[in-house]
Amino acid sequence: MKIRHALASAAVLAASALSAQAQEVTLKLHYFLPPSSYANTLFLQPWCDRIAKDSNNRMKCQSYPSMQLGGTPPQLFDQVRDGVADVIWTLPGYTAGRFPSLEAFELPFMMQSPEATSKALWDYTQLHSAAEFKDVKPLAFHVHGDGVFHMTGKPVKTMADLRGLKLRAPTRMTNKFMAMLGATPVSLPVPQVGDALSKGVIDGAVVPYEVVPAVKIQELVKYHSETDPAQPAFYTSTFIFAMNKAKYDSLPADLKKVIDANSGQALSALAGRAFLQADVEGRKLTAKNATNVIPAAELQSWKAVGDKLAADWVKDMTAKGQPGQKMLDDAKALIAKHANAK
Repeated sequence: MKIRHALASAAVLAASALSAQAQEVTLKLHYFLPPSSYANTLFLQPWCDRIAKDSNNRMKCQSYPSMQLGGTPPQLFDQVRDGVADVIWTLPGYTAGRFPSLEAFELPFMMQSPEATSKALWDYTQLHSAAEFKDVKPLAFHVHGDGVFHMTGKPVKTMADLRGLKLRAPTRMTNKFMAMLGATPVSLPVPQVGDALSKGVIDGAVVPYEVVPAVKIQELVKYHSETDPAQPAFYTSTFIFAMNKAKYDSLPADLKKVIDANSGQALSALAGRAFLQADVEGRKLTAKNATNVIPAAELQSWKAVGDKLAADWVKDMTAKGQPGQKMLDDAKALIAKHANAK
C-alpha cells in the first residue's frame, strides 16, 4: 500500500510538472501607436516573435495597438502595474515629474548614439531608479534617435527663430528647454500631434523621424530642421517596456527564463538600434519637403542654455533628497562608457 501510495503521489507530481511545462500563456501587449508604426514593426512585434519562438509557441502576444484596451498613453504605466495589460510600451515622461530619475537622460545634448545611450540608461536605472519602478517588471529602458523640428510655417535655423512659436514637446525637460529657448511649449502625446498640426494649434513639433509615418507628419508640415549629426542630440526621450509583476511571477520557470533572456541591457540596446533604423526609414518619407541642418556653431549657445537646465535639475533633485549631481555624473559616464566600447 505504501508503495502504491508513493507511486500515485509521484504520478500526480509528474503530471503537475508536465502540466506546468505545457502551460500556454497569452500576454496582452498594449501601446499607443498604430500597428504600422516602426515602434511595432521593428521592436515590439519582433520581441513577440522571439518569445513565441523561444517558448515553442507556448507564450504569445495578443497586441492591442492605438490604446485599444482603453485609456490614454499617460495611463499605460498604471495599466501594467494594475494588470489591465500584461506588457506595455510607453514614455515615463508622459506623466511629468513621476519618474524624475530618468530625466537625467532627457536633458539637452546628452545622447548621440541611441544604442549606446539605451545600454547606459538600463545600467543607470539599476543604480538610481529601482524605487520608481518597483511595482512593475522592467523589460527594457531605451531612448530614440535625434530629435528633429518639424515646422508648418518656417524652418528653424537659429534660436531666434523659435521665439513665440507654439511647439509640441514630449517631456518635462524638453518643455522647459523649449521655453528657455524662447518657444511656447505644448505638451502632447504623439497620437495628438497630427490633429494639433492640422488645426494650427501648434506651429511645429519636436519628434524623431521614427514618428513621421505614424502621424503622417510629412503631409502636415513643410520644413524639417535637424541639428548637426556630429553633435549630441538636442533632446531624446526615455521609454519603458515593462511587464506586470504578478503575470511574470505566475509563469512556470522555463517561461520566466524566456522572458529573462529577452530583456535587460541587451534588449535595451536592440531597441536603440531599431529606433535608429526607424529614423532612417522615416526620414525618407520627408524627401519632398525642405530640410536644413542647424550647425554646430549655432548650437553652442543652445548648449549654454542646456547647461543651465541641467544645473536646475540637479538642484531640484538635491532638494528632494536625491544625489542629483551624482545621478547626472553617472548618466554622462555610462553614456561615454558605452559610446566608447568596441
